[in-house]
Amino acid sequence: MDGWNYFSYYSEIEEYFWKKRGAHLLVSPIDWAIMESWQQAGVPLSAVFKGIDRAFESYQRSKRGAGRALKSLAYCTDAVLEAAEEEKAAATGAAPAANAPPPAETFPRETLRAYFLRNVAQLRAAAERTSAASPELAARFSESAQALQDKLILLDAPGALDLEDLERHLTVLDEKLQSSLASLSTEDLLLRIRRDLDHQLAAYRGKMKGPQLAQIERQFIHKRLLEEYRLPRLSLYYFS
Repeated sequence: MDGWNYFSYYSEIEEYFWKKRGAHLLVSPIDWAIMESWQQAGVPLSAVFKGIDRAFESYQRSKRGAGRALKSLAYCTDAVLEAAEEEKAAATGAAPAANAPPPAETFPRETLRAYFLRNVAQLRAAAERTSAASPELAARFSESAQALQDKLILLDAPGALDLEDLERHLTVLDEKLQSSLASLSTEDLLLRIRRDLDHQLAAYRGKMKGPQLAQIERQFIHKRLLEEYRLPRLSLYYFS
C-alpha cells in the first residue's frame, strides 16, 4: 500500500462500505474487530474492496437481500479472504517492481508528535483513574505512557521518517498493553464483554472459519477493554 492508504486502512473500508450500503451508519464493534483482523492478516485494501463488491452482489441475488440492506461486514468475510488469496496467488512469480524514489513523508512530524502526546496523556489519565482499584494495572498504564513518551525521539531522527519502522515500535507497545489488559482485568469485566461478544456474533458464527472467528473474538475483546479503561490505540492506523 502507498503511504496514505497504508495508514488510513479503517477509514477507507468504512467509507467504501457506507457507499455500497447507501447509508452512513456507525460501524459496530464486530465490524471494527473484522477490519482489525484483516489488517492484522495483511489483507490489502484492493482485496477488501473486491470482496465487499462480491459479497454485495451475492447478497442482492439471495432471498434475504430482497428489499433489505446488508448490515455488517461479517457477511463479507469469506469473499474478502478469497479475494486476498487470489491477489496473493497472482503476485507469485511476478517480476519485482523497479526501484522507486522514497515517498514524501505522509504525516507532518509535529502532527505526529501531538498524536503521541495526546495518547501519553490518555494513558496517564487512565493510570490515575485505575490506581485505587487496580494498582498493578495502573502501573502498566504508566509504563506504557513512559515508553510512548520515549518514542518521541524517533521523530527527531535525521533524514526521512521511516513510518513503517515507527509503526513496528507502536505495535510492540500496543501488544504489551493488550497483554496487560487481558491478564489483569477482573473476571466480572471479562465475562460481561464475552457475553456481549457472543450476543453480537451469534448470527455470524456459522459463516466464519475457526481461525478467523478466533481472531475476530480477540480483536473485539481488546477493543472493548480499551473502551472500558478509556485507553487509546497507539498504532498509526488510528491516527487522524
